[in-house]
Amino acid sequence: MAAIDSNAALAPRLAEEIRDKLIRGELKPGQRLSEAALSADLEVSRNSLREAFRLLTKEGLLRHEPNRGVFVATPSMASIIDIYRVRRMVECQALARAYPKHPAVSRMRAAVERARAASAIADWGTVGSENMKFHAAIVELSDSQRLTVFYAQIAAELRLSFGLLRDPELLHAPYVELNGAILEKLEAGDTEAAASALEAYLAQSERTVLAAFSRIEPQA
Repeated sequence: MAAIDSNAALAPRLAEEIRDKLIRGELKPGQRLSEAALSADLEVSRNSLREAFRLLTKEGLLRHEPNRGVFVATPSMASIIDIYRVRRMVECQALARAYPKHPAVSRMRAAVERARAASAIADWGTVGSENMKFHAAIVELSDSQRLTVFYAQIAAELRLSFGLLRDPELLHAPYVELNGAILEKLEAGDTEAAASALEAYLAQSERTVLAAFSRIEPQA
């Protein structure tokens, strides 16, 4: 019983670590997860890892196939549309009501600067990761731990949808300076303009992702 309790207590932390790997783009849609490799990487037992897999499968981030193993989930077009609907509701409201000197603003600024540096050397994987950090910091402006935790799942699903696309430059390059423009409006205290700019930004991003996804979906 103690071992079971220990696995159950450890599983949420392991699920968070795997979720972070998804957000960073280290795990790709459709990828089969090796229990042996991942348990060694995370330095945990396979039983604890299986419990984390169960939690992430319930969230829709992983899928279990009998006699085949556990795989990273592949987002559908419907799920991508829903993700962007949620993002508009959460992120735009967080910006509209933000305090321009909130500590999360400095994290937004750091993410923009790192993305610019990565863009200059065409490191689009890092640009994508910094973009995720920028938007996570927007959610942190709300000062809601529940929203922050909830958004981590949304961010993981979003990064999976990005992983389906074959042109990371097209996906990430236009948004580096758009992030910077939103940040400047926020720092100037014009939160309504920042929120409006983000809404237009998300609409553009959604169109880009859906257009690219529609081209590869028949092949999938």
